[in-house]
Amino acid sequence: MQTSDQQQGVKSCEMNAQDTGQGPFSLCMIVLDPTSIQPATPDIEHERSVAIYDLVEENNFHPVGHDEGGPYRLDLSMIERKLVMDIKLENGDQIATHILSLTPFRRIIKDYFLICDSYYEAIKTATPSKIEAIDMGRRGLHNEGSQILQARLDGKIETDFATARRLFTLICALHWRG
Repeated sequence: MQTSDQQQGVKSCEMNAQDTGQGPFSLCMIVLDPTSIQPATPDIEHERSVAIYDLVEENNFHPVGHDEGGPYRLDLSMIERKLVMDIKLENGDQIATHILSLTPFRRIIKDYFLICDSYYEAIKTATPSKIEAIDMGRRGLHNEGSQILQARLDGKIETDFATARRLFTLICALHWRG
């Protein structure tokens, strides 16, 4: 039996193939492993769903060495502070599995959450210029995390910067404790 997220992913695969025109090197579905990714509050689940939706909606994702194209399904799980990226064709045929240590992301994710907290507090009472300054810092950290991710994926998965940003957003959502 499929979960609602998986059912939504299937609809996205069909939509991608027919409507988005993203080309053959794109993700059409992302599945989070419920046994290795911690359960979350409704707010965190919402953030994860939004991150997945944004990533599936627009992306450029090319597993190195697989030139036949997709679209691809990405199954994500966590094993001992490592992100397991299991890449399959939408029909389930295995393409590749990549395991990324999350240690290089620790500081950036921690700083990103701190600045996001500051941003959410600032929008309640701060001046527009203060909010803008905090938001610029937040975007800068997000860009830095995305660049680290692209470097870590080098030789494994080719993405454009916008896709790396969306994937970094999802990685952060997987770590968010609320």
